[in-house]
Amino acid sequence: MNLTDPAKSDNLSLLPPLDQPKLLYLSLLLLLPACRLIYKDYSAFLNLGPGGTPPTVNGYLRICLLRLFALKDPYTPIPTPTCLRPRLGYLRGMPTRAGTRPHVAGIAPHRQTSQKSSEVTFAKLSEEIAAMADRHHARLCVGISCFETHGLGLFAKTQLNRTCRGEICHAHAIDGSMHMTLHPADARLVLERGWGERHPLAKGGWWTRFVPKTFLMVYAPRDEAELRVVLEIVRAAAWWVSGQILWEGEEAGGEESGMGGCRTLADSHGALKVRGTE
Repeated sequence: MNLTDPAKSDNLSLLPPLDQPKLLYLSLLLLLPACRLIYKDYSAFLNLGPGGTPPTVNGYLRICLLRLFALKDPYTPIPTPTCLRPRLGYLRGMPTRAGTRPHVAGIAPHRQTSQKSSEVTFAKLSEEIAAMADRHHARLCVGISCFETHGLGLFAKTQLNRTCRGEICHAHAIDGSMHMTLHPADARLVLERGWGERHPLAKGGWWTRFVPKTFLMVYAPRDEAELRVVLEIVRAAAWWVSGQILWEGEEAGGEESGMGGCRTLADSHGALKVRGTE
């Protein structure tokens, strides 16, 4: 029994036959721009330099997935919890950063792509961080960043507010910027005065397995005056993580209380993993 409508069959027979070469050509026209966009995006990911994510296709796909959950507004500070003591942070009288904010890209790595530090300024920043650890050697040390598994990191040997192996901050040689964890009030001040922005995954809750809730990027210093401000923000981060103020000119003594995150290039390879607060 033929259930086909004769009228419909006649209409279908009037349609032109499927032109496979034209269909393939149209598909390529649509596919090639998409491939080009993906290639450019992957190249931009690689150009950010080394970070907490492997520079591989799998690493890129992981970042593409994390983009779906990234902060939409990295400039709005989180509220200070009502139960937090002290309510006030470390920083006082911070100036407003001159000019516009730099362009920032990526998640891990998360980097500036404009307004970078000069090699001289970044060398001075690295020297000052190392000198800070040397002056307060009973409480601080330098080592390989725990969050990024490479690059210069400053660590607290004992922690009041826990981060990845007590990491206070780390610096990025490719642009001169830094990442660090601050008291919520200090984080607010840094954001409002234009000195930094929140990390895309600094959302709290489940996301603290990646970075702490008040994890910020502090923009690269462009001159000596900005370097002094950035170093004061580093001291604020050290106060928040360690619970102790680093007085200028202080020669900290006493016995060392554990190694914290202090590791050398030789013994850190393959040992540190990216993780957030515990």
